[in-house]
Amino acid sequence: MRLHKECVHCNKELEGRTDKKFCDSHCRSAYQYKTEKQHPERFYNQVDNQLKLNRKLLKEYNKGGKVTIRSNVLLELGFNPNFFTHYWKNQNGQVYFFIYEYGFLIRKENGKEKYVLILWQDYMAKNTKSTN
Repeated sequence: MRLHKECVHCNKELEGRTDKKFCDSHCRSAYQYKTEKQHPERFYNQVDNQLKLNRKLLKEYNKGGKVTIRSNVLLELGFNPNFFTHYWKNQNGQVYFFIYEYGFLIRKENGKEKYVLILWQDYMAKNTKSTN
C-alpha cells in the first residue's frame, strides 16, 4: 500500500518517485522563494540593497552634476556613507566616495556636516581605489 504524498508547496498529490517533494519546478522554485523571504537577509543582500539605495538617493539629489546638500537630508532617507564601491582622491587630498558613478565628499561647513555630490568623470580613473 502506497502512502499518498502531497507537493510541499501546492498540496497537489504527487506521482512518480517516492522521495519526490514537489509536483514541478515551478512549485520547487516558489517554495524556495517563499522560504528565503522568511529568513533574515543574507549579508550579500544587505550590502547590495544598501548600495542600490545609496545610488538611488545620490542620483535623485544630484541633478546638476555638482551639488552640496546637508548630510541629514540623505541620512534620514536611509543613506549609509559606509557603503560605497570605490573612492577617488583629488589633488588636494580630499577623498570622494563613489557608489558606481555617483560620488560624495563629506565636508563640515559652519559646524554642520554636508555632502558634496558629484558625478564620475573619466579623468578620475587614474587615481581610483577599489573597496575590494
